[in-house]
Amino acid sequence: MGETEGKKDEADYKRLQTFPLVRHSDMPEEMRVETMELCVTACEKFSNNNESAAKMIKETMDRKFGSSWHVVIGEGFGFEITHEVKNLLYLYFGGALAVCVWKCS
Repeated sequence: MGETEGKKDEADYKRLQTFPLVRHSDMPEEMRVETMELCVTACEKFSNNNESAAKMIKETMDRKFGSSWHVVIGEGFGFEITHEVKNLLYLYFGGALAVCVWKCS
């Protein structure tokens, strides 16, 4: 019974955090808002497949803001990147899910 309660608590926590929490961003306001909305849409649409969500975000960003966008979605990862100024967004969504979107050419 304890294991079932733990899973229920985790599901409740993920359901409560349905808004993106920006950890770091240097994007202009308009681009940041559009990118956040895109990340939320992709993560909700592909809630069980982070690879498909990342692909959707990358392809949309490439079309909308030019090529060379990169996206990482997952839990418990570290990174060190080089990016173009004004082209980085790092946020949390749905509990422990982290999304990092950046551009480098």
